[in-house]
Amino acid sequence: MLQKLNISSERLQIRNLINKDLYDFHFYRSNPEVTKYQGFDVFSVDQAAQFLLSQQDKLFGKAGEWVQYGIVLKETGKIIGDCAIKLQKVDPRIAEIGITISHIYQQQGFGKEALLAIISFLFDNIKIHRIVETVDAENIASINLLKSIGFRQEGHFIENIFFKGKWGSEYQYALLRREWEGLKKIID
Repeated sequence: MLQKLNISSERLQIRNLINKDLYDFHFYRSNPEVTKYQGFDVFSVDQAAQFLLSQQDKLFGKAGEWVQYGIVLKETGKIIGDCAIKLQKVDPRIAEIGITISHIYQQQGFGKEALLAIISFLFDNIKIHRIVETVDAENIASINLLKSIGFRQEGHFIENIFFKGKWGSEYQYALLRREWEGLKKIID
């Protein structure tokens, strides 16, 4: 079922990107440190505007399609990052996720809070069976975040991607709904 996405946590709201997000979106997506391990490079203002336009009316639930959502700090109403969700085309009970947090909001628990909200939505509301995330093998902060939530490493792909001028390696992490059920008791 296709739907508008609106996920809420204590400090954050996750919703479709909109035009008024442009300044804040461009601010962190134009920072080379933020994009260092991402599948995209720094954005110009025009690229950011085009990307926002391409994402703002997308609905959640179309298998095989990545959709990017804004992570909004409720206190200010401004985006502090974005996340992507894709249901696999072959089996939409399997989701892939990704997250980007602005450099000025990192190391404040926002990434973990956003991921927990997304995971809860996917497992508890949509009844997804499995969530995967692929992460650059050098991205220690993201690896530690995934492990802290309960994701387990399933794969190590050595020099599997030519990325920003060099061969890079990636890890694949995953979490099953039954594992999440056990973790929720610890988290709650």
